[in-house]
Amino acid sequence: MAQQLRFPLFVDLTGRRAVIVGGGKIAARRAAVLLRFGMAVTIIAPELRGDFAGVEHIPRAYRPGDLAGADLAVAAAGDRAVNSAVGAEARAGRIPVSVADCPAECTFYFPAICEGGGLVAGLVSRNGDHRAVAAAAKAVRKLLEGWK
Repeated sequence: MAQQLRFPLFVDLTGRRAVIVGGGKIAARRAAVLLRFGMAVTIIAPELRGDFAGVEHIPRAYRPGDLAGADLAVAAAGDRAVNSAVGAEARAGRIPVSVADCPAECTFYFPAICEGGGLVAGLVSRNGDHRAVAAAAKAVRKLLEGWK
């Protein structure tokens, strides 16, 4: 199978609505980034484990229809069946979705975000190498710290 090439696309998310299904560490990281970029974030999860300051929390399990009105979705429930259902609902509704445990079900990959000196970079791997992305992001963040 040939490697898929993903085009990096930077869009204005200000005032848009994100729905994240899941209340763990991955969901918390995704929520923090989306909030930083101006999104209104709703978390659907029975409980939250992490820092979710600034989000709307719906304290229950995901239900079909929960993505109504969403501009972007993240499936990070820690449950394959739930994540798959969120991904399917998002794709059917033409809502961009990142499915944390299944890249094949994503319509976009959530990048490692690097910011500094008025610049923003997003990094993803063509082959799913999370360690390479983390190492490269660390280097890019260090470079951007001193950028003016």
